[in-house]
Amino acid sequence: MTKITFMGAGSTVFAKNIIGDTMLTEALRDAQIALYDIDATRLKESKLMLDNLNTNINNGRATITTHLGPKNRKQALKNASFVVNAIQVGGYKPGTVIDFEIPKKYGLRQTIADTLGIGGIFRTLRTAPVMLDFARDMQEVCPNAWFLTYTNPMAMLTGAMIRLGGIKTVGLCHSVQACVPGLLSNLGMDKSVKKVKAKIAGINHMAWLLEISEKGKDLYPEIKKRAAKTLTQWRKKGEKNWDMVRLQMMLNFGYYITESSEHNAEYAPYWIKRNYPKLIKEYNIPLDEYPRRCVEQIKNWKKQREEIVKNTKLTHTRTHEYGSYIMEAIETDQAIKINGNIMNTGLITNLPQNAVVEVPCLVDRNGVQGCYVGDLPEQCAALNRTNINVQLMTIEAVRTLKKDAVYQAAYLDPHTAAELSMDDIRSMCDDVFKAHGKMLPKFK
Repeated sequence: MTKITFMGAGSTVFAKNIIGDTMLTEALRDAQIALYDIDATRLKESKLMLDNLNTNINNGRATITTHLGPKNRKQALKNASFVVNAIQVGGYKPGTVIDFEIPKKYGLRQTIADTLGIGGIFRTLRTAPVMLDFARDMQEVCPNAWFLTYTNPMAMLTGAMIRLGGIKTVGLCHSVQACVPGLLSNLGMDKSVKKVKAKIAGINHMAWLLEISEKGKDLYPEIKKRAAKTLTQWRKKGEKNWDMVRLQMMLNFGYYITESSEHNAEYAPYWIKRNYPKLIKEYNIPLDEYPRRCVEQIKNWKKQREEIVKNTKLTHTRTHEYGSYIMEAIETDQAIKINGNIMNTGLITNLPQNAVVEVPCLVDRNGVQGCYVGDLPEQCAALNRTNINVQLMTIEAVRTLKKDAVYQAAYLDPHTAAELSMDDIRSMCDDVFKAHGKMLPKFK
């Protein structure tokens, strides 16, 4: 029997999506589902919600168990075929608040702070040790399981699990699925263009739409023509559109980026500048966006809890999340293609081999296998490398527990380095270390 373990199952909405998807997948309907979390209340709520789903859409075929806290973690993982990871260490408070408020005191402003920069670095430092504890348990009780991780920072944590944890891992992000539909819709091409072929590769949150065509016709010339006209109009009118940074990046670097503008504004040195504040307004860059989302989610959860957790008639439609499709392909040997985050084993030839890349992957009984891409356009690889520098140094900090590696990761961050001196960066990191306290292991 297939066993699926969900780490961070108190994330009720996401558990509904992933586990609900498995209940609608014939090869996975009879799975044993182990839910793990450290929050008893949220774990209980997710169990109640999934019990209702199991009854309503799966005729009760799945077996669902709950496992609370580190003492019960090995039991949750024992004999798992797949481990789904959706943890967030530190939560909104105090984790996210620290990541935003201390840098802000130094004049360093962020939008999402879950992938790169000071927020991404310290989110990795508090999350990777927990995930590596998972890896040690998995090596003991389910060494052949696939670890499907949705937790950010995707590239850093996936790299840590593979390189330091020795676990078969793929990082999963839905920015690739949303990339082409969002671009075409925003430029008014979604109704006229239907059967699109696309090729995407790079790194998580900065993968590149390398090719886009319909019936052999390259769509990029029309996309760029429309983007230039549209962006000029938006800037003249002061219109607030969600895609302005990405369109400007495409027009200057030649290729569209998978992840949103609010994310990409903090991955490069061009956008969030104290001495050039009009950029923030002109390009509709939402500073402190992630804390706002957190506050809104917390505010709305009580109503959502009633709609989801206590709804005895709850149902589900299979989502576009890759998780259930990967499990199904491995279980049935019916191959599928996804875009996944895996080690760069010569797949993108002008990016470092010890980096995690987001590339097309074939999935079948052999697991997740990356497809060869070759060289990225040099300007795209160059931008990727500025982010990879931070990723690799942060993983080194996780490995060595040396503060110098953390400082160096921060020095290399494009946005941080563009705004602060080295002395201020070091002092800021020390303040963030102090504020995190026992959320971090002891660094030397």
